[in-house]
Amino acid sequence: MTTQEVFRELGERLAAKPAASLANAHGTYQFLLSGEDAANYYVSVASDGATVHEGQSETAGVSISMTAGNFKELAAGRLNPMSAFMGGKLTVTGDMSMALKLQTLIS
Repeated sequence: MTTQEVFRELGERLAAKPAASLANAHGTYQFLLSGEDAANYYVSVASDGATVHEGQSETAGVSISMTAGNFKELAAGRLNPMSAFMGGKLTVTGDMSMALKLQTLIS
């Protein structure tokens, strides 16, 4: 599965979630993915739901950097975000409290 396909699927999953289930995750999450199949995407979460966009946001509250391969594992539920962070597979800049909501956002 390509990075683009993973984010398309993530967008579909987020659109299917009730906005109330994302109430504690409001903000813009930037994903900076490197390596093979590298890409930049951001997810905006607001009171009316969440949307996925390709590119870079100028208003991201948190930026998550990792390889595209590790992100695919994360999105598939095979890599725990906290374990990835502690193991150096994921770096975070910005609002750490937003980063802690990553599992809720992508699961």
